[in-house]
Amino acid sequence: MQYMQLFGMPAEKGRWLLIPLGATVLLCLGTVYSWSIFRKPLEKLLSINATESLLPFTVLLVLFAVLMPITGFCINRFGTRTVTAVGGVITGLGYMLSSLDGNLQLLTFTYGVIAGVGVGIVYGVPLAVVAKWFPDKKGVAVGLTVIGFGLSPLITAPLAKSLIDSYGVRQTFVILGLVFTAIILAIATVLKTPPQDWTPAGWNPNVATSGGASSSNQGTMLQSQGFYGLWLCYTIGTFSGLAAIGISSPLAQEIIQLDAATAASTVSLFAVFNALGRIFFGWFTDRFSPKMGAIVSFVLVLIASLIMLRAGQGAVATYLVAFALFYFAFGGWLAIAPTTTLILFSSADYAKNYGIVFTAYGAGALGGTLLAGRIRDIFGSYTGFFYPTAGLAILGIVLAVFMLKRSFSPSTVAQV
Repeated sequence: MQYMQLFGMPAEKGRWLLIPLGATVLLCLGTVYSWSIFRKPLEKLLSINATESLLPFTVLLVLFAVLMPITGFCINRFGTRTVTAVGGVITGLGYMLSSLDGNLQLLTFTYGVIAGVGVGIVYGVPLAVVAKWFPDKKGVAVGLTVIGFGLSPLITAPLAKSLIDSYGVRQTFVILGLVFTAIILAIATVLKTPPQDWTPAGWNPNVATSGGASSSNQGTMLQSQGFYGLWLCYTIGTFSGLAAIGISSPLAQEIIQLDAATAASTVSLFAVFNALGRIFFGWFTDRFSPKMGAIVSFVLVLIASLIMLRAGQGAVATYLVAFALFYFAFGGWLAIAPTTTLILFSSADYAKNYGIVFTAYGAGALGGTLLAGRIRDIFGSYTGFFYPTAGLAILGIVLAVFMLKRSFSPSTVAQV
């Protein structure tokens, strides 16, 4: 089995093509991170406030997180290609139905619920496929794949802005839905996992995973202190990160006084930092430990929160630095969490395990985006939101130090 072929070449080389293909699927799904571009046009079109314009985004993120555990079971039963295709069609359908002339409730159902279900079904598949093809390079491979989700606004934010300006927000949903469906269906045909007994040439799984036997030594995942430490830290990391993604464009226009086009371009810029965070923290978590990765990310969030508390009209540099840090730290969690799940628990059950861990993403999305919107509506500014993000960053550091310490000792990480 070591000499099997993939994409017409030896599996050792062919498996690397799965990373850009998986990243492309996630790039389509990651258009959710460009939601701030849609908010102002939708607020005007539907006569809704800041909290309400965040609602479809929030519901999508929650459904996305809830569906992740279910996806793990579906992959084992129906296969990666079928799950990807079904999820891609549902995602595209959700976008296209969002073009219907209606109200906030209809948009929340079509975009938040239907598209959210589709994104939740598809998201875990490329990660599960790549994780099984790269048991020897878990952090790097998963980090490079998930980069597509974070880098998406670099392409989709200016694309969405251009389409909205040319065709209107409703027609933009139709165009994006059709394009995403076609791309995901095409890539679904080649996403497959390796045979159960396949391993990379020269890689000794018995040696490489000697420390990874923690899954058997520590009992089930839900009985492990490490799981709860990871879940809480992941929730805090996504709380500030997803809220920053949802408010970046309107905040730039309202507080910094940037025009809409410039604000949209900053979202694209921040997408680069989101993607870089995934690469950096994927490597950092492999090289050092999940605990250290968590601490570094929370320190960055704390710094960003403190400098945003002093931001005002014309403080462009402050805004750019702070939100680059927010996006970078948040992107890091999309590498820290899956890599930590691979390190702590059995890679054979990765799709199921990470699906459960990923519910923290939904909890953070629900808390962060709704609180940001409420603060804006009550106080007339997003500035007050950076007090809770600063406090939670400090709490995250404490949780990482005390709850991730035993589960991720340096010797264990070095052996994995």
